[in-house]
Amino acid sequence: MPLPLLATKLITMNARVNSFLTPEDQDSRAFQSGNGLLSGKGNVESQIAQAYKQIFFHAFKVDREPALESQLQNGQITMRDFVRGLLLSRKFRDDFYRCNSNYRMVEQVVNRVLGRPVHGNDERLAYSIMIAEHGLGAFIDSLLDSEEYMDTFGYNTVPYQRSRTLPGQTLGTMPFNQQAPRYESVWRDKAAMRAPAKVVWNNAIGERPAWLANAPAPWAQKLWQNTVATGGFVVAGLVLWIAAAMLSTGAQ
Repeated sequence: MPLPLLATKLITMNARVNSFLTPEDQDSRAFQSGNGLLSGKGNVESQIAQAYKQIFFHAFKVDREPALESQLQNGQITMRDFVRGLLLSRKFRDDFYRCNSNYRMVEQVVNRVLGRPVHGNDERLAYSIMIAEHGLGAFIDSLLDSEEYMDTFGYNTVPYQRSRTLPGQTLGTMPFNQQAPRYESVWRDKAAMRAPAKVVWNNAIGERPAWLANAPAPWAQKLWQNTVATGGFVVAGLVLWIAAAMLSTGAQ
């Protein structure tokens, strides 16, 4: 029997205030026509760029989703569907989901989708249980279908960070992408252990690190290095011999 979503209490009681960010990073990104659909090629492209920035922080050309972009530009899907597609994409799974624990995944997605930090450990724990039981897709759908998301962003607005006042600070909160990396220190430490700068293994047994599974064998690397070095000496000697022969011929 699946566990129901645990009830959580709101802890963010600060009044919402104007952000210190530039207008294009904070203002509402709802560009709508009379029929409620996105209108204008420039407006749609601007929304697409802002969506990539909000979800990925930065997207290279290889990370873009041309099929989703085409559907959005043709009015076949809403901006909310586009955001869902980015959150379920290969880029997000490989660079965010696989690099974080469920607890940190909750923080990442809630900040990017709802534009606010999590409401303490209770909400973090509740959604992490949902990810463990139903997967990342169910967690994303629960946020996009929530009353909070619909009331704040609706179908055609790109999610953005909602700034708030902080005790002892004159400015609002910093953008989430600037205060939290996409993966935590645990992942960096594990990556360093998998691929250290210098590795020594037992040649007699033939054990090799997993990250060197497809690399050439040590003897093959040494053979190639010796061959290149020997070839370099031969070529250099040949060039010198030709130069000396030409100079001696000119002198005669």
